[in-house]
This record gives sequence, C-alpha cells and structure tokens, in this order.
Amino acid sequence: MELKRVVVTGLGALTPIGNTKDAYWEGLKNGKSGCAPITYFDTEKFKTKFACELKGYDPNDFFDRKEARKLDRFAQYALVSSDEAIADSGLDLEQIDKFRVGVIWGAGIGGLETFQTEVLNFAAGDGTPRFNPFFIPKMIADIAPGNISIKHGFMGPNYTTVSACASSANALIDALNYIRLGHCDVVVTGGSEAAVTIAGMGGFNAMHALSTRNESPETASRPFDATRDGFVLGEGAGALILEEYEHAKARGAKIYAEVAGGGLSSDAYHMTAPHPDGIGVVRVMENCLRDAGVKPEEVDAINTHGTSTPLGDVAELKAISKVFGNHAPNININSTKSMTGHLLGAAGAIEAIASILAMEHGIVPPTINHTEVDENIDPSLNLTLNKAQKRDVRVAMSNTFGFGGHNACVLFKKIS
Repeated sequence: MELKRVVVTGLGALTPIGNTKDAYWEGLKNGKSGCAPITYFDTEKFKTKFACELKGYDPNDFFDRKEARKLDRFAQYALVSSDEAIADSGLDLEQIDKFRVGVIWGAGIGGLETFQTEVLNFAAGDGTPRFNPFFIPKMIADIAPGNISIKHGFMGPNYTTVSACASSANALIDALNYIRLGHCDVVVTGGSEAAVTIAGMGGFNAMHALSTRNESPETASRPFDATRDGFVLGEGAGALILEEYEHAKARGAKIYAEVAGGGLSSDAYHMTAPHPDGIGVVRVMENCLRDAGVKPEEVDAINTHGTSTPLGDVAELKAISKVFGNHAPNININSTKSMTGHLLGAAGAIEAIASILAMEHGIVPPTINHTEVDENIDPSLNLTLNKAQKRDVRVAMSNTFGFGGHNACVLFKKIS
C-alpha cells in the first residue's frame, strides 16, 4: 500500500528555558542555561543540588485548585503543552472527526512525585493505609494521554509509550505510523516528565549518573566536553500535532515540517551503559534513513542524545562518524540538553521540536558550556559549540536513547 505523508502542524513546549514554544526557541538560539539550584526540596544531604526546573510555572494559571490536586505535575505539563500545540495547529475541534484523532504520549516514569508523597505519608503514619483516592490515577503514566483525550473528546488510539528516555520519540514514531497507514487523520503526540523529586534525584545520584558540579550549576550540562561528569535532570513537556498531509492542506494549515521517517533498535548490551562502539546507535540511524528514503549525505543537522555522560557522548559520535562517513564533518551536530538538561521521557519531544524550529528559522542552536577538547572525539566534527550557527536545514535528525538499550531516531524534512 502507498503510505500517506505526515506533517507537523502544531507545537507546544513547557521547558526549563521557556514555558511556550516561542520562549523555548528564544532560549535555544541564545544558548540559555536552564540549570539552577533546586527549589522543590532541601538538597543539603544530596550529592547533586541542582536541576533544570521549570521557571515561573504556576498550576493555578492553567487549572482550578480542585483539578490541580487530581493531577501529578507530569500530567499537568502534558495538558499545558498539548493545549498550546492544538491551538497552534488551528484545528477546528468542532469540525474534525474525533474518532480519527489519537493521543500517543511518552513518559519514562510518570507520577513519581505522587508515588513518593503517598509512600512518605504512609511511612510517617501509624500503619493505617490512608491513601489519596487519586493516588493510582495520578501516578500511572498513561493518565497523561487519557486526560488530553477526555478534555477534547479525541476517540482515536490512546496510550503511553514507556522506553525510558526514548519514550516520547517512540510515541512520535507510533503516531507517524498510525497516520501513514491510514488509521488516523491527526495524532497529538509528545511527552512529559516531572522527576525532579527527592526520589528522582536520590535514585540517579545512587547510580552516579548525575553531574555534581554544584559550584557552577549553569555549566554542569556540558556535552562533548572533556570535563563532563554526568547529566543534569530536567522537567517539562513537549507536544506535536501530527497530521496527514492532504488533511492539513485541505484546511489550509501551517506546516512546519514533514515527518519523513523513524527508526528503532536495541543495544542488547547493558541496563544503563551504552554499547562502547555504538552498534545499536548505528543501526537506529540507518533504520531511520532507510525508512525516510533519505541518503546520509542529505542530512544537514543532528540533535544528538548528547547527555553529557563520559561514555554516552563518545559512543554516539563514533556511531555518527560510521553512518555518515565523509559527510559527517558537514553536519551541524548539537545537543540541546546542554541548555534544557535531560527531560527523560520528554526529551525526544522537546528535541524534535528544537530540530523543527531550527529548520523553520535557519539557525542551529548551540551546544553550550564547551571549554576543553575531549581527545576521544573526532575533531573534524562540527559540534556547534557555544554559539548558534546559521544554516539552511532541509533535513534534520533527532536521536534519543534510553536505559535498557532503547534507541529511537526521527527524521524531519522541509515540506516540498
């Protein structure tokens, strides 16, 4: 069968460097760091005392008090960002066939803060099981797309993808496939995460995964730098409206980009560490290029997974050199996690949005905080260090990888 073309017609973002799509882009192009000391809880006894929290976010701006109490922060973020994306798309919700509108959302953890709060309250009590009646529906990861569909009456496919930090990229690829196979006209997709909590920070610290650069939080996320010492935890959400091309064209929608293809693979190597030779990463990018029908030499920009970990950054860049060969130095490679931190299950969504906005504006956001060259990284690669670079980006790729060896890659093209 002939696959239908799929395009992006709406974007929404709630990030540590901007609480709307436009504010997010301003932060990206200006190389803004979203990292600062944690304000949500006392970090005196924690190894890491900073994160990329949202700035100026108040749930009362979006929800009444009663509604907010029923929603974990990750679910609030999903509703806020998806509302922006739906409005941005210009969809007439009274006219579209809601049976053909799906919601496919990514979350690596879900309601961690809710789970933490309920367990701490129980432990502090007398042993009587007094739990909030909204404990379970606040916590489960699939409640985010459920709430989006309930709010707007979308009755197509509805579920959450969970593949750690690849979750929202997986969601995006599933959305792409549902539309191009003809099962949906529109899918609201993306991801959200709210893991800047006692349990989240404590757990990642126990794994020695986080940077401990407490003396200079704003420079702690430093992908590709020789002095990188771990990732910085972030929070927020990103939402994209994916739409069948003819459906979008018929209603005169603004089209940001075409979703040309997606790739998936597994490292099948280690619970948390990447394969040192990047075998799974090589395969996922090859799969993505093949699915999109794009040649390696056509790719202009790659937003890497680039978490600022000693092993991961090197493995990914080795894989890029292998896949793209002599063309690799011609690609603008960057890591927007240097600014936003790592949003875990929401990373794929906000980084896909960054790639799409780079295409729209002809600017590749920088990889900030780079000061020392890593001898293990090919010096011929253009890592878009410290300053944004102007570039006519016609084809952009976004990589996301998750604990468990989950790899996902999405490719976007300028519409033609």
